[in-house]
Amino acid sequence: MTGTETATTPGKVTFVGAGPGAADLLTFRAAKAIAEADTVIWAASLVQAEVLEHARPDAEILDSSLIPMEDVLAEYQRAADQGRRVARIHSGDPSLWGAVQEQLDRCRELGLETEIVPGVSAFSAVAAIAQRELTIPEVAQSVILTRLGGGKTPMPPGEEVRDFARHGTTMAVFLSAARAKQLVEELTAGGYPPETPVVIAYQATWPDELVLYGTLETLEATVKEHRLWKHTLFLVGPALAAAGTRSHLYHPGHFHTFRKADKAARRALRSTGASGGAVSGSAVSGSGAS
Repeated sequence: MTGTETATTPGKVTFVGAGPGAADLLTFRAAKAIAEADTVIWAASLVQAEVLEHARPDAEILDSSLIPMEDVLAEYQRAADQGRRVARIHSGDPSLWGAVQEQLDRCRELGLETEIVPGVSAFSAVAAIAQRELTIPEVAQSVILTRLGGGKTPMPPGEEVRDFARHGTTMAVFLSAARAKQLVEELTAGGYPPETPVVIAYQATWPDELVLYGTLETLEATVKEHRLWKHTLFLVGPALAAAGTRSHLYHPGHFHTFRKADKAARRALRSTGASGGAVSGSAVSGSGAS
């Protein structure tokens, strides 16, 4: 179809979460979206080239790291005019620092069908590499995803790292390696003690990945020693060194929709101050609730 013809079918843009790097962390749905695309837009600086093996031989391939957003949006206009299918590959999960919303807004203005395929985020990939649970019962039950202020995009009021650090829970800090000193200062100002465990991950799941373990006290020196300034994520918090405490969800004294409690175990559980009561079906069905 030429650029002057009118599309007989509506175009579609699928925003594909490619994960933190390794091509085999693509979901089946992501691979299918790439295979069906007439145009595949990807960032060579953030995604491994192997993901393109799913593309059709006749698909057009564009490297978004070499072009401005305006050129990407032009492809969406073309998709609307010609009924083309576009796979826009994002690193990690598109919902996190993916500049997806502005693209969705434009696609909707053009009348394009859109879909988002979630991807493995770098923070969950790093937790898997480190073999750590980020939500240890009675230690940390929340995970805060954030980045340092002062970069290209200003932080909204109340969202500085020091503000979040006051919670003392697990934090995943993105896009901040170039200012390691500031990161340490803000985490410390928020209340994390110097011995707080830290995982530093560079290029997680890539062939040259580097995962380092230390504390808040050693974070800055470690970053400088290995000259890390981009593609680096930090996990911070007491859960990273805590031994697993007993999950009440799987305690024999706990009951829920699919299982009755053992009476003796229930009395013992209640004596500790835990309710041992029923939980929602979502927790039972595998949310990992503790």
